[in-house]
Amino acid sequence: MENRILPLLLLIFCVACSSKLDKETYEKYRNSGQEITANVQAVLLSNVGKAIQTGGPEYAVEFCNLEAESIVDSLNGEFDCNISRVSAKNRNPNNALQTEQEKQMWQLFAEQPLADTLVESGNNLIYYKPIRTGMPACLKCHGNTSTDINAATKAKLEELYPDDLATGYQLNDFRGLWKVEFAKAK
Repeated sequence: MENRILPLLLLIFCVACSSKLDKETYEKYRNSGQEITANVQAVLLSNVGKAIQTGGPEYAVEFCNLEAESIVDSLNGEFDCNISRVSAKNRNPNNALQTEQEKQMWQLFAEQPLADTLVESGNNLIYYKPIRTGMPACLKCHGNTSTDINAATKAKLEELYPDDLATGYQLNDFRGLWKVEFAKAK
């Protein structure tokens, strides 16, 4: 494991050293990333909680299939950035790791207990923050398929997400990354 961590840390170090970001800019965008992800997560959790109350976890799965992506997308304009979620164990195929940077960041966060980070990539600053299964309610859709997820929810997951990878989690497991892209101010 140590052999894989060193190259990732070196990558982060090189990006940070080659960056022309001053401490004030770094802190400004990192703080913005923290605020944005907290807001987006609160909006999503509120909506998913209401969906669970309305029709149980299976209804919440259907709600997420239809609405979660558009809820996140609707907040892009409000915060003047591009907000997304990425994961190696994605449910929605649109959330799969796509770039080499995403794969490297996934590996880094999976192996280290990092809170968040900001990296420079071309003309963008990209904020990454881990997503964890933070509440027992998360396990009703993301937990063990034999013990945490009921039959109706499992059937709905199989129907809507035939290639689902986002189950088998325990409470507080690392499940994905928030990714917030900012255009660098010129």
